[in-house]
Amino acid sequence: MLSAKILNMCYHHLMDFEKERMEVAATMARLYERTLTTATGGNVSARAGDVMLITPSGKDKASLKAEDIALVDIATGCQIGTSWRLSIESEMHRSIYLKTDAKAVVHSHPTFASLYSALDETIDTHIIAETYYLLDEVVKVPYELMGTRELAEKVSTYACKAHALLLENHGALTTGATLLSAFDRMEVLEQAARLTYLSKSFGKLNDINGDRLTAIAAMR
Repeated sequence: MLSAKILNMCYHHLMDFEKERMEVAATMARLYERTLTTATGGNVSARAGDVMLITPSGKDKASLKAEDIALVDIATGCQIGTSWRLSIESEMHRSIYLKTDAKAVVHSHPTFASLYSALDETIDTHIIAETYYLLDEVVKVPYELMGTRELAEKVSTYACKAHALLLENHGALTTGATLLSAFDRMEVLEQAARLTYLSKSFGKLNDINGDRLTAIAAMR
């Protein structure tokens, strides 16, 4: 049951979320433009207090508008003031907000990161300093069927430990304090996956290690 506070806030002040909804839609479009997802694949969300703003299911992700973004009560999972078909991964996003202090979540299927989600290999985040600074180590979440509560529980538990996740045979997920930081991590994750793949064609790689990694970590 939605609280009177949430109902009043969302039905009578829906326009208060106009800016946030525009940002969610724009971030989703940017993912598509950067070939980090497909036309109807992936999902983006942001947290605004007790409300989650999330992209809907089955719509062209490149042309979403503010009014296409659903509002969901984080505590109950119920839509507020909107009636879109929610992404099948809305429970995964909601679980992350319930367990972590993340303010934004990006889930998509970038080519190289998705490849590594199906390989028994890790993405090397020690090639470029910025990569290690933004991502630390990339954590792989063991397989669960997409759209299930089991996946939501598992991903949200791993999200307590890392900002960049590979979902086994599924894709990638990043979190952040803002939509920009979550998007940035996704783009850097895909770059890291591509660099890791390309590095296999060359000789010994001069990875950043030891005290240098410690110094980068201390800058966070």
